[in-house]
Amino acid sequence: MTHAERSVDVQTFIDHQRFSPFQWTILVLCFLVVAADGFDTAAIGFIAPSLVQQWGIARSSLGPVMSAALVGLGIGALAAGPCADRLGRKTVLVLSVFFFGVWSLVAARATSIESLTLLRFFTGLGLGAAMPNAVTLMSEYAPARIRAVAVNAMFCGFSCGLALGGLASAWLIPHFGWPSVLVAGGVGPIVLTVLLLLMLPESVQFLAVRGRAEDRRIARILQRIAPHSRFDGCRFVAADGHAGRESTADSADNAGNAGERGQWALGIVLSSRYRFGTLMLWLAYFMGLLIYYLLTNWLPTLFKDTGFSGEKAALMTSLFPLGGVLGNLCVGWIMDRFAGHRVVALTYVLVGALVLLVGRGVGHQVWLGTLIFLTGTVATGAVTSMSALAASFYPTRSRATGVAWMLGIGRVGGVAGALVGAALMGLGWQFGAVFSLLAVPAIIAAGGVYLMMRRMPLDESAMDAAVAAAAVK
Repeated sequence: MTHAERSVDVQTFIDHQRFSPFQWTILVLCFLVVAADGFDTAAIGFIAPSLVQQWGIARSSLGPVMSAALVGLGIGALAAGPCADRLGRKTVLVLSVFFFGVWSLVAARATSIESLTLLRFFTGLGLGAAMPNAVTLMSEYAPARIRAVAVNAMFCGFSCGLALGGLASAWLIPHFGWPSVLVAGGVGPIVLTVLLLLMLPESVQFLAVRGRAEDRRIARILQRIAPHSRFDGCRFVAADGHAGRESTADSADNAGNAGERGQWALGIVLSSRYRFGTLMLWLAYFMGLLIYYLLTNWLPTLFKDTGFSGEKAALMTSLFPLGGVLGNLCVGWIMDRFAGHRVVALTYVLVGALVLLVGRGVGHQVWLGTLIFLTGTVATGAVTSMSALAASFYPTRSRATGVAWMLGIGRVGGVAGALVGAALMGLGWQFGAVFSLLAVPAIIAAGGVYLMMRRMPLDESAMDAAVAAAAVK
């Protein structure tokens, strides 16, 4: 390094800037990605009653088709993290959004439960790859002081997508039939792909880890955040918030090919420093998604069984994700001011209390609607805050992998939720009993989040040892 050259830690630079219009653009684009994700993920739940009626099938036989996208979500997320840590967040995100849009369009032409199951699986692969990269990209462009609320605000898109799915289904299905919901879920992402290509930047932290060849590109991006800054002769680094990380970033750039870097990222996630926290994140997210997807997929059917019309069941179900918009913002705001893992743990405890109350409020529509809204507030806030928690838990070199693997492993809980819901429907369980049962996974999730930091070493030498051990594997 010459005397005129200075090092700029890109995350520290972002942390000291105001949240610029350029970063608002990134937030809006990621919001739209997550909204499209939410719409397509929930679409099968909204069309389920129509499938039962039109195809003459039993409700319990919908278990595979409801879980197919979630299986794809898990596999897509597991593959997307290492790919994004090698190829870039934007590249994988754009491809995944286009992928799930195309397969949603194809699924609209399904003529049997078997073909719809397969096509929903392919849709899920794209959905699973999109979410972790949107989380990672947003977390790396948000200043530390508002990171949790920024990521959770982005996740409001998921709740808005779910709510839009309910409202759109209530109008589309009576007029155009159930395939129209899947068509809408395919056209939107394909249009969004064009916007992402034109307007979304690559992560500057990812570019800084890649090395000096990206300095010009980083400078252009940072100047869009702070137009009056000058970066002549600057050398950009991604320090991960730890002292002495510059040399580690350089060694990563010189260590070898992209495949080795991907293995290194997963090695950090599973290293002794992070292993216990990783397992607790997986457990909590599994339980959270079991609750979330059982309700997302089966609420329309449960409401219809209690005497609601199909239209009212869809509208009542839309209260659940609408509550999530408030929950995301509130929980994110509190996480930025207090210990994040304790905030999320307490939110899961509230989920357990509310599902018990919902189970007792079936007879009163106004009271039931209020409780569904509040349950959506805390359940969605808890689940989506897990991504912000994971993004802050892992360093840049393994952040996309860490977030993606939590989302991927946790998606098994979503599959379990869909299958458990199908089993409970087959056994004849009623609305109140189903909700009361969900208090159990809520408490387990609260315990996992609370314990995740228990074995996290605080000393810098432990971090160095973990990185070194991962690098040689």
